[in-house]
Amino acid sequence: MSETWLTRANALTASLVETRRRLHRYPELSFQERETAALVARELSRMGLTCRTEVGGHGVVADIVGDPSGPIVALRADMDALPIEEASGLPFSSERPGVMHACGHDAHTAMLLGAARLLSEERERLKGTVRLLFQSAEEINEGAKAMIGEGVLEGVREIYGLHNLPTLPAGKTAVRPGPLMGSVDRIEIGIEGRGAHGAIPDQGVDPIVCASAIVMSLQSLVSRETSPFDPVVVTVGSIRSGDANNVIPSSCAMTGTVRAFDPEVRRELPARIERIVTRIAEGHRCRASVKYIAQTAVLVNHPGATEKASGAIDAIAGPDCRQVAAPTLAGEDFSEYLKRVPGCFFWLGSGPERDAELAYGLHHPRFELNEACLPLGAALLAGIAADRLGYGPLSDGSGDAAGDGRSA
Repeated sequence: MSETWLTRANALTASLVETRRRLHRYPELSFQERETAALVARELSRMGLTCRTEVGGHGVVADIVGDPSGPIVALRADMDALPIEEASGLPFSSERPGVMHACGHDAHTAMLLGAARLLSEERERLKGTVRLLFQSAEEINEGAKAMIGEGVLEGVREIYGLHNLPTLPAGKTAVRPGPLMGSVDRIEIGIEGRGAHGAIPDQGVDPIVCASAIVMSLQSLVSRETSPFDPVVVTVGSIRSGDANNVIPSSCAMTGTVRAFDPEVRRELPARIERIVTRIAEGHRCRASVKYIAQTAVLVNHPGATEKASGAIDAIAGPDCRQVAAPTLAGEDFSEYLKRVPGCFFWLGSGPERDAELAYGLHHPRFELNEACLPLGAALLAGIAADRLGYGPLSDGSGDAAGDGRSA
């Protein structure tokens, strides 16, 4: 049984590649995934599944029902693309200017469709239900919350998902219990000064000088107010002010991202940032306002679910396939599901077999996914879900999730 999922997924390779390339050619931004969702719904309908559409935006939800009295295990894939001009040179490059699947969500969608096909063919042997979640708007950290708000986790016992990683060779996975990815928050800072001639600065109050001081001082929040053992990043990504080289403007606007790896540390950051910004501004005779927007929580894998997922990965692809994932402050709104339901999120290698660490990373205009990862991703998603329902590569037929009513 340990080779079944991968062997069957390998037989779907041509279909998985075709689906992924079609999605890659016609990418859609967050909350605009109409055509992508329509394709997903058509494919699921061909498998005999009933779909809910327009869920949390353009999300698509379908249940593969085996034993209706058993638990529900959810699998999730994201569908949206990024506002990036593609420069990969691939023959199936984006045909939509300024929009690109530079994060591989086209591959995630294709993999979950592949897993759905594998599982739907075995639904009579499932000791429960697999819920498929095709999600909108992960890139803007809004899709998971919107889906949850429409009840997609009702009755769900566990949830699993993956993300491709081009700096990890195809054929490899990386898994980690506990915190895996950082929280994601947004800051918007407004600074009010007084405009003047650039040659007569004493007649004005310069918001740009003030903004420069704030940018530098915010780094002391990381280096002097946070333990070296608690990763935090504060990045100011945009500064907008002024229109002429010889004019001191009256105002300045900045936006930035704040990342943390510990929920307790994260809770302390808004007050600390506001203190630094407002007092630095006061020292520069300016007025400042801070808007702190909490977006996505720290992604924390549940130990029991991670152990089960790791065991299934070993059985399907072999223990040499699995590595221990390094923590990262990149964010993922899969964390919103894990706040409510036990589960595990893991990395799937999508890079070249050699020198993968030199590959273009996620969100790069020359990002290129090694399509050899597609059947493995489909097999792992299907196999993990089936195993958690009592039928799969690790199952002896009893099935702990279905048998005793307890989650990992």
